[in-house]
Amino acid sequence: MSGTNNKSSNKINVPEAKAALEQYKFEVASEIGVPLKKGYNGDLTSAQNGYVGGYMVKKMIEAQEKAMAGKTQG
Repeated sequence: MSGTNNKSSNKINVPEAKAALEQYKFEVASEIGVPLKKGYNGDLTSAQNGYVGGYMVKKMIEAQEKAMAGKTQG
């Protein structure tokens, strides 16, 4: 991909969810012991940041699976 045509994979598809996602990120970081703080986090490793993002996705998928399972029963 060329640098001018890159699209951010961090785009929030539902802008109204931005604040909730930001709060969720800090909750997850705290839960897994990553010292994420508001503002600059350049002192964290890419592994730490990746772990936060990956764990967020895992938990969101799990929540959606539970919601879907509940909708299909009964």
